Formats: sequence, structure tokens, C-alpha cells
Amino acid sequence: MALGWLLFGKGPRHLTAEMLYEEALLAKIPLSLATVYNTLNQLTGAGLLRQVSVDGTKTYFDTNVTEHHHFYLENKYELMDIPDVNLELSKMPEVPEGYEISRIDMVVRLRKRR
Repeated sequence: MALGWLLFGKGPRHLTAEMLYEEALLAKIPLSLATVYNTLNQLTGAGLLRQVSVDGTKTYFDTNVTEHHHFYLENKYELMDIPDVNLELSKMPEVPEGYEISRIDMVVRLRKRR
């Protein structure tokens, strides 16, 4: 329950398990990092969170489960929702026989201009 309050009590958010664990520690919630991972995976499985992978090394959990895409701020290691609801992909790849596209996650990587 306490993790649910941390996750959903602050509006739409993008958190890693480690970020949520740190928040829990600051809130004096006694739990392990494994408990945080298990809870996030259960909430994702129940459709209450959306998992977004960046570089295959970092996974964020998004409290906004609607169809949308993300900006990734490389210098801050943050995800932001792309606000344009009219964004469309114009060409889709051919899908192998017997498969269908279940979801498309586009992450647009941003960095500060040099």
C-alpha cells in the first residue's frame, strides 16, 4: 500500500525501481529493493503501470498507461511524455506470420545543444 501511495500519489511519473526504493527509504518505509521490483512487476502485469526500456539497461515504470511516446533526456536520465497526441508512425514493418504488433514504444533521445 505504501508503495502505491508513493507511485500514484504525485500525479503522472516515470520511475526506476531504484528511484522508488530511495523514496521509500526517505519515507521510512521498511522494505527491500526486491520487494520494490516485485511490486512494480505485479502492478505492470495488472495494467496499472507501463514498462519503458531505455538502452536495454534502464527500465522506467510509467504511471500513465495510455498510448503515448517519450522523450529521454540523456543528460538527466529522465523520461518525459511526448505531448503531441497526433503523432503518427507512417510506415510499419512487416510482421512475421502468426504475430501481431501489441504495442509500439518510441523513445526520442534528447541532449543539450553544444
